[in-house]
Amino acid sequence: MAAKAPKTFYILHGDDDFSLEQEVNTLRSRMGDDNGLNTSEFEGASTSAAEVINAVCSYPFLSDKRLVIVKGMIAWITRKGAGETGKKAVEQFVTALPTLPEWARLVFIERQTLSDSNKLVKLARELENGYEKAFAAPSDSTGWILRRAKDTYAAEIQPQAAAALASVIGNDLRRADNELIKLVSYIDGARPITEEDVALLTPYVAEAEIFKMVDSLAEGRGGEALKMLHRLLMEKDNDPFKIYGMIVRQFRLLLTAKEFLVGGGYPNQMGEALKMNPYVAKKMAQQARAFTLPQLEQVYRALLDNDIRMKTGRIEPRLALDLLVAGLAR
Repeated sequence: MAAKAPKTFYILHGDDDFSLEQEVNTLRSRMGDDNGLNTSEFEGASTSAAEVINAVCSYPFLSDKRLVIVKGMIAWITRKGAGETGKKAVEQFVTALPTLPEWARLVFIERQTLSDSNKLVKLARELENGYEKAFAAPSDSTGWILRRAKDTYAAEIQPQAAAALASVIGNDLRRADNELIKLVSYIDGARPITEEDVALLTPYVAEAEIFKMVDSLAEGRGGEALKMLHRLLMEKDNDPFKIYGMIVRQFRLLLTAKEFLVGGGYPNQMGEALKMNPYVAKKMAQQARAFTLPQLEQVYRALLDNDIRMKTGRIEPRLALDLLVAGLAR
């Protein structure tokens, strides 16, 4: 039985930088070229196809592989306006890629998702020696966080804790991984990671605190809401304008959620319909029930009015926040 032909060129593309870089690091480790003598890297916008082909076809030094990494080249040579120069570069690769030597490992890295109709993408999918993979950042990183904790760190994170972390890091998987490392080290295998652990250790929890503050306001616990506000203001990186902006954002989302629900939308459809993280959408649906639509419209108008007064110096920001919370408490 004939040996399977090795993959000699790779196209890795998409907006999930974290996963893409991990794939490249895996390729590097397979090479075992710690001294870098058989690894070359190029920026596609300032490199010719001939340079790349010559580099990857050069016989490796005291090794059985040569790794060449090219960043952004396919998007550059296939962009609108690349003209004849771009077309020539594409044809050079179309000719050279099928016959790369067995020692060649040519890796194209593209920080955007390439079209299925791209000539080089199609070639990578068709040829036995080609490899293509798209890395799309997830719209909701909760599932990724759950899998990453289990598969990479042999740790367990509760679903609500993963959802809470996802709600404050968005789809930034590198940031999510950094937070997971801290959380895993903190619990040290003693128990699952909880939502309380996320609130304690994640520096992006100001938004989560705003959620809690609005919860308190909706439930008539004005004194508790004021305590939360003052605690937020005492944190080093939080200035009154930042906190105020987050409150404005929260009530804008609440108003949007209420309009969706009043219009006949179902809570379980809101996340997808309004492009919200499912955890955020669930919280918004719960909080929106505590307000009528006219109340939220009135609050939002007052917030915008106070914003103008703060920025024009007619009211001190901390005082505006205190008055706002006191006025919303019921």
